[in-house]
Order: sequence, then C-alpha cells, then structure tokens
Amino acid sequence: MTLKPVDRRSVLQMLAAAGSAPLVLKSTVARAETPLTVGILYSGSKQDYGFNQSHAQAAAALKKLPGIKVIEEERVPETIAAQRSMEGMIRQDGAQLILATSFGYFKPHVLEMAAKYPDVTFAHTGGVWTAGMPENIGTFYAYIFEAQYISGVVAGHMTKSKKLGLVAAKPTPNLLRSINAFAIGARSVDPAIQVQVIFTGDWVLPVREAEATNTLVDQGADVIAAQVDSPKVVIETAEKRGVMSCGYHSSQADVAPNGYLTGAEWNWITPYLVYAGSVRGGKKPEPYLRAGLGDHFVKNSPFGKLVTTEARAAAETARADLIGGTRVIYSGPLKDNKGNVVIPAGVFQSSNDRALDGINYLVEGIIGQV
Repeated sequence: MTLKPVDRRSVLQMLAAAGSAPLVLKSTVARAETPLTVGILYSGSKQDYGFNQSHAQAAAALKKLPGIKVIEEERVPETIAAQRSMEGMIRQDGAQLILATSFGYFKPHVLEMAAKYPDVTFAHTGGVWTAGMPENIGTFYAYIFEAQYISGVVAGHMTKSKKLGLVAAKPTPNLLRSINAFAIGARSVDPAIQVQVIFTGDWVLPVREAEATNTLVDQGADVIAAQVDSPKVVIETAEKRGVMSCGYHSSQADVAPNGYLTGAEWNWITPYLVYAGSVRGGKKPEPYLRAGLGDHFVKNSPFGKLVTTEARAAAETARADLIGGTRVIYSGPLKDNKGNVVIPAGVFQSSNDRALDGINYLVEGIIGQV
C-alpha cells in the first residue's frame, strides 16, 4: 500500500529530523509534553549484520527524535517469551507502541497481547491483518525486491564471467520475489548472464552458507549475493575468495572493503514513523502498510569503490524508472526456468500486485529449483 500524500510529507519531515531522509528538509518534529514510549523486540542480535540490525538501525534513528523513548530487547524467542517481553514493556515502561519485528511473533503472541491491551498499538513486520483481528494491530513490510533489482543491474555491469551466485535460505515467496528481481535486473544488462542459487535450508546456517559461497565461486561466479538472515558469512567468504558481492538486509560493506558493490537494505524508520504518528494522532494503525523505493521503505547500500561510472548511471536510471513507474520488474512476456510462461506478453504485475504474494517459481536465467 502506497502512503497517502499527507502521510508522505509528514514522514519525510520526520525522516529529515532523524537524519535518515534522502532529502534535506528543515522541518522538525514537535516535541510532545510526554514522551511516546516505543517497545521493540528482536529475535536475534542487534549486531547480526542482517535483518535484526536493519531494525536496530531504525530504532537508533527513532531515538534521535524529540518526544520519543525507545525500549529494546534482543534475542527474544518466538515463544511465550515474546508475550512476556511485550507485557513487561507495557506494564513496566508504559509502552504505547510495540514493534514486533520477527515473523513468528504474530500468531499467537501479538494477537493475544493486542486483545489484552486494546489501548496499545501493535505493529508487526510481515504479518497480515484480516477482518476479525484486533483493530489496534498494524502490519508492515517493504518491497525490497525493488532494491534487489538495482543490485542485479550493478552486478550485471560488473560481472566478467557472466555467472552470478546467490545464497538463499528458503524458497519462500518473499525470497523468490527478490531472487527473481536480482536475476531480471542482471539480465536486463546482458541476457546471457546466469544466476545460480543455492538454498541452505534455514535462515541462519553459517557453515552451510560458507560452503555454498565457496561452491558458487568454484563454479565460476564472480559476484555473490545473499538472502539469508545474517549475510555476513557469505560476504566475508566472497571477499576472502577475491570475488565481488552484493549484500542484503543492512550493509555489509565493512567486512568486504574490496569487493562489496552495493546491497538491498530495509529502511524501517519510515514505517516506524507512520505508526508513531498514528499513536500520536489517536488514530487506528494502518493494517496493511506496504511500499518500496518511492516511499523510502527500502534503499541500496552506497556503491563500493569497484563500481564503474557506467554501472552507477544504469543503477540510478533504473531507480528513477522504478519510482516513476516507467519500469516494472515483473512484466510479460516472462518465463520461468522450466520454460513455462508465468506472465504473458502485455501483462504487468506492479510491486503492489497481490499476485506476487504467492510467487512459486524461479525465472529464466536462474540455475536452481524451488
């Protein structure tokens, strides 16, 4: 769901105040008489170089804003422990907004806490609100595959072997959307490029991730991308092998100073501010908040030193086209890697098309299987 224009202006002003906006705005957030207390739960370490760190970076930006107090707890299991953490933040710290950042927190934990505390707003990453659920729940996600497409464009310009490798956790629809977008972006540069994907089988398997990276390099890949919860091992291994890399979730540039090209990153501060604004305004939370590059929900890591002028220009053109709507990643004719037409000629599935929610294929040019 795209932000309404009034929301967009408000969010950009708050982003500027937090030092996180791509624009230079002089607006500031009015200081409230009593602080808004926000509780944030992470399933892992805030320094995981991945998904949890992307949320922690947003929390750090939130803390810079006047009138907001942030309470954080990391390594909270997706069990009854999540309910205890949320309840502690509410009862002991007075949290009025709970940001539950891990998928497994939603059912039953957020649902039960929201029913128990109807005056508290709960916002969950990735869940889907449906009729009958408590109306004090909001769900949010971002079209990170748009940023992954841009990483693919950069990788397509930089590869010499025309072989790219990608280490992914599981073939879930969200990951498949990004894997395909990376390949489509790369092949928009050169249709001869192939992307080999290896699924490790779980979200965090460091040994398996290193093995998969080495296998891809051994088979000729000169750019490695990652879609696991903590891409640090993948990017470090690629750096040790002397090949280029593209990150995911948050930036891993500091562990690959030579070969890091760019990466697809979440920009969670934007939805955080939307929900904080709802609480401040006494409004019900947005139940299904989704957006991409144009609304600053996702971004790309700064270009690495190897990225050529040509690759930079192509990436910026792609970004402008995606934001302007003149380029659609999932547009027909599009075939899967088995030769089946999955999107007919003349059909366009934009980023917010719900048909992409159940994607179950790998596109032409990808070596691998679901």
